[in-house]
Amino acid sequence: MSLVFADSGATDVLGLVKSGSADYTLFLFATNVTPARASTVASFTEAAGGGYAAKTLTMASATVGDDGSGNQCLYWGTQTFTFTDALTTNPIIYGYGIKRGTVLIAAELTPQFQPEAGTGGNWVITPKIPIKSA
Repeated sequence: MSLVFADSGATDVLGLVKSGSADYTLFLFATNVTPARASTVASFTEAAGGGYAAKTLTMASATVGDDGSGNQCLYWGTQTFTFTDALTTNPIIYGYGIKRGTVLIAAELTPQFQPEAGTGGNWVITPKIPIKSA
């Protein structure tokens, strides 16, 4: 599934990219929802339990690059989520989202991941935000 850039995030990101200062939150969602342009943060149930914690993405650590299709994206380094147990929400992670405060910037369905009870596991993602389409 491809990353969807939310309508609410487009203006937000472009303004922040120009200013060079912003922090975003990378979160995992545990609902089987297909991201759409009209999606909001409330469209997703954030994962909970099992040692899960959202991550901060800083503009200082972002790079701009081509996604292989001629689209320019902001990229952050690989992010590893380490789980110690099963989730207490829906037990399956369906994807990730990037938000700033209560504004959804982008979200993407990914291959499903289920942290195991008693052992957890690791889930790895390289987050991106599209900033210019080919």
